[in-house]
Amino acid sequence: MNIITKNMYRLLFFFFFPIVFLSCSKKYVNPTGKYESRVSPTAPDYTQMKYWAAHPDKKDMADRIPGNQFPDNQSTSEIDVFFLYPTVYVGERKQDNWNAPVDDPEFNAEVDKTTILNQASIFNGAGRVFSPRYRQAHLHAYYTSDKEAHKKAFALAYSDVKAAFEYYLEHHNNGRPIIIASHSQGTTHAGPLMREFFDGKPLQEKLVAAYVVGIEVPRDYFNSIQACETPIQTGCFCSWRTWEKGYLPPNHDPNNNYVVTNPLTWKTDTEYAPKELNKGSVLYKFDKIKPALSDAQVHQGVLWVTKPKFFGSAFIKMKNYHIADYNLYYVNVRDNAILRSKEYLKKMNR
Repeated sequence: MNIITKNMYRLLFFFFFPIVFLSCSKKYVNPTGKYESRVSPTAPDYTQMKYWAAHPDKKDMADRIPGNQFPDNQSTSEIDVFFLYPTVYVGERKQDNWNAPVDDPEFNAEVDKTTILNQASIFNGAGRVFSPRYRQAHLHAYYTSDKEAHKKAFALAYSDVKAAFEYYLEHHNNGRPIIIASHSQGTTHAGPLMREFFDGKPLQEKLVAAYVVGIEVPRDYFNSIQACETPIQTGCFCSWRTWEKGYLPPNHDPNNNYVVTNPLTWKTDTEYAPKELNKGSVLYKFDKIKPALSDAQVHQGVLWVTKPKFFGSAFIKMKNYHIADYNLYYVNVRDNAILRSKEYLKKMNR
C-alpha cells in the first residue's frame, strides 16, 4: 500500500475542493508515547443517534445536495448505504491521542462539514445513508515506526466500525440490499469489514456494490467479491486513487496488482476517458457542479487525471489528488450508484 503524504492535507485543494483537513496555517500534533500510555477515548454507543454522523432518522450533512440539482431519495429507496469516512484526525487542538474522540463536538463538526457533506452525500440518490462515528486512528498511525501503536490504533478503530455495522444489521437493515462506500482510512476498515461479513458469506447476496476508494485494493484481496468491470455489474467493488497525469507515487511498482476503476467509464482497462464524459465535479462552496472538469485514465495501478483548470488552480503544485478522489467525479459516482441499485433490484424482482 502506498502511504499518502502529509503534505496533501495542506494547500492542494484549498481553493477548490471542500475536503481540506488542514489549511497551510494549521500544525500537526502527533501522538506521543507508547500506545499503552494513552487513555483510549470513550467508546461510541450506537443506540444513541449522536454517534452516527449520518443516519436516515436524523437530519445531517449526508442529506445535502450540491446546488439542489438532484433529489434526495433516502425516504423512498429500497437500498441502504454504509459509508466510512476518511482520516480527519490529524493532530490539531491537542489531538495527540492515537485514536479520535467521538465525543468532541468540534471534531465531529469537522467530520460532518467535510467528508459527510462532500462524500457521503453522493449516495443519498441511491439509498439511505448510515455513517458511524468511530475512534479512527490518527494520521500518524500510518507512518509511525511503532508497529504496536499502529496495530492497536487501527484495531480499535475497526472494532467501532464492526460494532456499528452489527448494530445496523440487527436494528435497521431488515434484509435490505447494501452499498458499502468508503474513502482513505474508511477503506482501510471497509476491506476487512467486507471480508468478515460479505466475502463468501450469505450477506454477499445483499451487496449491491462497494466503492472502496482512496486506498489501493489488490485484485485478489477478496475470495469471492470481484472487481466491477461494467457500469451495471452488481455484487462487485470499485476502487481508485488519483494522481496528476504523468506522475507516479514514490516507490511505485508498475507490476502491482491493484484494482483501479475508471469512474468515467466504470471499467478497469487503460482506455483514456476524456473530460467530456465527466458529468460534474463539486465546487468548494457545495453550491454547484462543474461538468467536464477532469478526465481519467488507468495507468499502472493508479488513476491519472489531467490537472483541472479553475480559479486558483495555478497555486496548486502538488501531484497528489487523493483528497478529491470523490469530488472530481461526484455526479458520475452518484449516477452509477443509482444505476447499480436499479440493476440489482431488477435482478431480484425477476
